[in-house]
Amino acid sequence: MTAPLLRVENLKVEYRSAAGSVTAIPDLSFEVAPGESLGIVGESGCGKSTLLMAIMGHLGSSGVATGRVIFEGKEISKASPAELRAVRSGGIAMVYQDPNAALNPTLKIGRQLVEVPMLRAGVSPTEATRLSERMLADVHLPDPASVMERYPHQLSGGQKQRAVIAMALLANPRLLLLDEPTTGLDVTVEAAVLDLIDELREKYGTSLIYITHNVGVVAQVCDRVGVMYLGDLVEEAPVGALFASPRHPYTRRLMACVPRLDGDKHTTSFLPIPGQPSSLRDRPAGCPFSPRCVGFTPGLCDQKVPVEEIGPNHRVRCFRHREAEMFEPAAQDIVAPAEPRPEIVLEAQGLSKIYKLGNSFFGAKRSAALSANEDLNFSAKKSEIVAIVGESGSGKSTFARILAGLQDATSGKLVVLGSDIANTTASERSSDQLSAVQMVFQNPDATLNPSHSAGFPIARALKKFKVTHGSKETQSRVAELFQMVRLAPSLMRVRPGRLSGGQKQRVAIARAFAATPDILVADEPVSALDVSVQAAIVNLLLQIQKTKGTTIVFISHDLALVRHLADQVIVMYLGKVMESGPVAALFAPPFHPYTEALLSAVPVPDPAAEQRHVRLSGETPSPINVPKGCRFATRCPRKVGAICDEVPPPERKGEGGHMILCHIPLDELAAVAPIFQHNRSERAPA
Repeated sequence: MTAPLLRVENLKVEYRSAAGSVTAIPDLSFEVAPGESLGIVGESGCGKSTLLMAIMGHLGSSGVATGRVIFEGKEISKASPAELRAVRSGGIAMVYQDPNAALNPTLKIGRQLVEVPMLRAGVSPTEATRLSERMLADVHLPDPASVMERYPHQLSGGQKQRAVIAMALLANPRLLLLDEPTTGLDVTVEAAVLDLIDELREKYGTSLIYITHNVGVVAQVCDRVGVMYLGDLVEEAPVGALFASPRHPYTRRLMACVPRLDGDKHTTSFLPIPGQPSSLRDRPAGCPFSPRCVGFTPGLCDQKVPVEEIGPNHRVRCFRHREAEMFEPAAQDIVAPAEPRPEIVLEAQGLSKIYKLGNSFFGAKRSAALSANEDLNFSAKKSEIVAIVGESGSGKSTFARILAGLQDATSGKLVVLGSDIANTTASERSSDQLSAVQMVFQNPDATLNPSHSAGFPIARALKKFKVTHGSKETQSRVAELFQMVRLAPSLMRVRPGRLSGGQKQRVAIARAFAATPDILVADEPVSALDVSVQAAIVNLLLQIQKTKGTTIVFISHDLALVRHLADQVIVMYLGKVMESGPVAALFAPPFHPYTEALLSAVPVPDPAAEQRHVRLSGETPSPINVPKGCRFATRCPRKVGAICDEVPPPERKGEGGHMILCHIPLDELAAVAPIFQHNRSERAPA
């Protein structure tokens, strides 16, 4: 048998401080074979990043690692600084989650790339430049010479991530560590980066350790998967076996949290994992998942759990893994959205937002204008969930800001509860108009004041909108709102810094509902959260919406999540609505070529699924220089011809209010093959 490229034996990682020490990884062992791709999945705080830092020797002064890390037959866990530098410069490379943190904003991309071959191989600057340009071409960055002369801020998020991958590959590593490299990227950019990683792996034979909380990504790029919880590998298996028959209760509950493109929104159930992960200072005896497990058995699960081999290379740490049926969702856990009512509460009529950029723009002696929204026409009923999807820069958040009164529109109407508020901002709206539309932002840290308690913004909203009178009534109502979002009222007095990301987002939701809104604008409210926390937040929104009858405008790039909860979907590109209609209509042909590309880019959490891939080339045109014809023509894989460049496309009307803005007739679009097919008969046996 081939010797493993990397072997980790009995790894223990502690962080020590004046307050004591905490164990992040108690005892971890695994191997990675040459050319293999290993995925590590789990919630935030489970030790995924700590594991990579321990392998790289980057734990810092407070981190202490014991055990053995053996790379290519040599133990590197006790290597000297000089020996570690040699390993990092040629054997193991790492791609971090945030490319902005990995790139120096004051240096050009080329300067940062050429350092790698010059320092590692001692080549000349000319040769280093040649190697860097070739690597940029390998990661599919157009015009590498031009990219070398740019600063990081002059690249898009996807381009920066490609540059970071190129930098890592310039060291010719045998092992590449990837720490959530696609988090925060558009679904189309994510798909392109994942394709790139797979292509480079085939080309260079590089082994991978890919850590993520996105189960769909693991199904797409990994050969084997390890499920991590509180520093332990609770299950490890080949990717096909794990998805066909997950055995550990944590694995099963983690997968139950993942939205699927093949699920019906009224039957697909998000089953959030109850409770919170235990503190590292209060690690449970026995199974680390036992405080949150519905199958916990005293006297059994609180004992040390051995690793059991249940199939070829399939190992699990659980005494009750054979009792799979006990971990299935109960009927009462299924949450279906409320049924929309006939009353129209929101209507956009020819709504546009144009930003004037002055008389000179980058040296041009003419006025320039940026088209953020153009001629938006759609409506929303009471208790309806309307999803707005599209890539970054498509105008989704601009519309949300106009609706919430953070900006005004340039032209058109935005009728909310019978009043046109398009040309008014929050300072010009009445108290009733302000309370009618409330917003939940993507990042709760940016909306909560760290100097005040978690209950302060909720109490402030209650007083501002005169929902309560008097301190006693206000505090009582704040406690009720905390209970509504499944938070203990005792957390009212806690500052945001002591809350988890999911708890902070629940506080933000409670603050929005304090004003008893008719419309809730949710701008990517779960994109930065773990899938388990995301499931809990989405279920919470559905439950509150069903009780209150609130209309939700849900902005997201996660089409699988949209498929689960939306009634109507609006697909935007470069400020224009390219397709709109009932949710069922947008997930089967006919659909706009842009919608087709978005759907094909969603990672499907099932290696047995057959997914047709449509990859977009090129970058989105500048909103300052919008294409004359169809806005999507420069990237469209189904471009008809010159008419797409010269003539704005007509609106194609389908059934049930389905609209597609395209030159291609509906019958031709309907003949397109479905994006997704599932071959359940081909799944591996348990």
